[in-house]
Amino acid sequence: MRAGTRSKVTAGTAVAGALLLLAACGGGGDGDGDGGTATTGGGSEDISGESVSFIGSWSGDEQDSFKAMVKPWEDDTGATVEYTGSRDLSQQITTGIASGNLPDVAGLPGPGPMKDWYDQGALQPLDFVDFDTYSGATPEGFADLGKAADDTLVGVFTKAAVKGLIYYNTAVWTGDAPTSWDQMISTADGLGGPDTATWCIGLESGATSGWPGTDWIEDIVLRQAGPDAYDSWVNGETKWTSDEIKSAFETFGDALGSSYGGSDYIVNTAFGRAANPMFEDPPGCVLHHQASFITDFFANEAGATPDQYNFFPFPDIDPQFAGGVVGGGDLIGMFNDTPAARSLVEYLLTPEAQQIWVERGGFISANSGVPLDVYPDETSRRSAEILQNAETFRFDGSDNMPAAMTDAFNRAMVAFAQNPDKLDSILSELDTVQADSYNQ
Repeated sequence: MRAGTRSKVTAGTAVAGALLLLAACGGGGDGDGDGGTATTGGGSEDISGESVSFIGSWSGDEQDSFKAMVKPWEDDTGATVEYTGSRDLSQQITTGIASGNLPDVAGLPGPGPMKDWYDQGALQPLDFVDFDTYSGATPEGFADLGKAADDTLVGVFTKAAVKGLIYYNTAVWTGDAPTSWDQMISTADGLGGPDTATWCIGLESGATSGWPGTDWIEDIVLRQAGPDAYDSWVNGETKWTSDEIKSAFETFGDALGSSYGGSDYIVNTAFGRAANPMFEDPPGCVLHHQASFITDFFANEAGATPDQYNFFPFPDIDPQFAGGVVGGGDLIGMFNDTPAARSLVEYLLTPEAQQIWVERGGFISANSGVPLDVYPDETSRRSAEILQNAETFRFDGSDNMPAAMTDAFNRAMVAFAQNPDKLDSILSELDTVQADSYNQ
């Protein structure tokens, strides 16, 4: 079902699922968020007339889909969700913490900032969520990422994403998926036309410009240096100037050097429009690297239809690290502990709620209870399967880093795209931020 159409899930069906979760979450809680001992979260209280303020990063069709997802909850409870979209979510929440003006519930930029905000006393424990039930319905390792250092659950995932997907125009790439990075590059070099670039890359995203480049580095590190090196780097133990990380930047630099439009296009083009030249005639590029959510942008920005594109997973670089998958997801957290806020969080965790957005498109559910056959297209269904069947899964590295490190990483990707010859100084600056932000 495409964006703008009515979901097949009725209000009664969705709320029935939420009530089942509330029943599973019943009982007294000790507040440690370790599952099995959770409160009812206010789910049985009358919250009619109450409102929940919610700040998230979704805009456009994504905002419409979020509102469609919460509509059954509003209809059933009589409460309302007051949603505000922000492209600079991290800064807005940081400012809100300083001023004391915070939303009831918000999307969180990642586990790193989440932990910082909990340590500052801003984020509230989600001790009403049955952790075992929630963990069992999400991909391996997802649920634990929402825990603070003291093992308290403070963030939960609703939307997931598979990163490292390589998209192509089906009229240009007509062969099989490549079995290696080198095979992919050699095949792409012979496609399109004399003026067709290998890649379309765009790094612009407002205050978080550069993040598409961080996804590139994470995918390359996992497949080129392996999961142990990936973990050590994300945890602040491996320096940015190390051979493993520098080599990943150099590999990405090769892609930048064969990208459509050169550095000006790369740093000034919004990530959602970056692939538009791939659908031109003649094509401007052969390949585009992005997460599973990008298909909505293909439709809305490039006017592409599902038959015009397909994808294959990011190919192996070093065979000994085959089968790696980098994924991400949208965390939500609670800043004001109210019965209505608790009720909304509980509802958003249900497969019935998430199925509403799944059917509208552009959404990979974090809940495995959403059937694969309800995904509206082959791309999203295959993405959900990849997430569920990954041999080696790692969460988005930059989202797991301290906020200062994430911000510096984003900026570094823009600087690198503009001046790849300054890689050594860029990495040295990241080492300095690493030492400060990880308290080394």
